[in-house]
Amino acid sequence: MKHGKKVVDAKSRVDKKKLYDLIDAVRLMREVKYANFDETVEVGVKVVHKSLQNVRGAVTLPYGTGKDVKVLVICKGDKQKEAREAGADFVGADDVIEKIKGGWLDFQAVVATPDMMKEVGKLGPMLGRKGLMPKPKAGTVTDDIKGIVKELKGGRIEYKADKTGVIHVGVGKMSFDEQKIEENIKAFFNQVVRDKPSDAKGNYIKSVHICSTMGPGIKINHKGI
Repeated sequence: MKHGKKVVDAKSRVDKKKLYDLIDAVRLMREVKYANFDETVEVGVKVVHKSLQNVRGAVTLPYGTGKDVKVLVICKGDKQKEAREAGADFVGADDVIEKIKGGWLDFQAVVATPDMMKEVGKLGPMLGRKGLMPKPKAGTVTDDIKGIVKELKGGRIEYKADKTGVIHVGVGKMSFDEQKIEENIKAFFNQVVRDKPSDAKGNYIKSVHICSTMGPGIKINHKGI
């Protein structure tokens, strides 16, 4: 595949053999930007563990993701009022469950109260493949509607390792200033370290890299984060 001049130039300015300090990596990522839209800042963390399905967690980024997250809350009674007051975009019970069965998926996060999970569980084929199924461990099955909606609207993201051991997430936008990008990256990375499975041994974090949506990957000296 033949790459354009801007792509080739951007790649040529990144030393693939070098481990950059975080501040230098963020600065370089911005310097080699060539896309004409507000790209997402992406982070990839390679981990080593025998059971990669156990490598997962959630973190609230201090400066958010830069995206407007539409939150659906499935609940009944007074909890519906609480959800609306907390800023949920969509609120309902059996009515929204039927709507989802019909193919409606115009949201990026789903919260459900425990008493609704019997019915919500039937949405597995629709929500599961989109990674939207509420889960107790992720805090999205809860009676604390106000707290979780605030987190989701404020920059809370869930992460998990893929089958190759890479955790890949978006942690902001290129329009953020450098300090906000750095703080979001630190918050995410440190959460991954805190969530390290108890049976993980040796060198758990193998590598970390950052890039913009269209930009080249830049390896980071993660021991300095």
